[in-house]
Amino acid sequence: MVALTVGLPEYNLRRGQVSTVVELLADGAAFEVKFSDRNARTYDSLGLPREKIMVLHFEPASPDIKPEIVTA
Repeated sequence: MVALTVGLPEYNLRRGQVSTVVELLADGAAFEVKFSDRNARTYDSLGLPREKIMVLHFEPASPDIKPEIVTA
């Protein structure tokens, strides 16, 4: 699960909109992400560079795990 770090008004998507990564593109420099509603119906699918998304974490970080650093 990821979220947009920027709004994409041309697609009616807001900053913070949640999506699912479905494919790696450009050797990991970009991702195909799918946006779905509460009924799991896909309403958009886009290829986005890693700078426009952030990984969502649902569990607390373990003290043994180093923070994820995303480089451009």
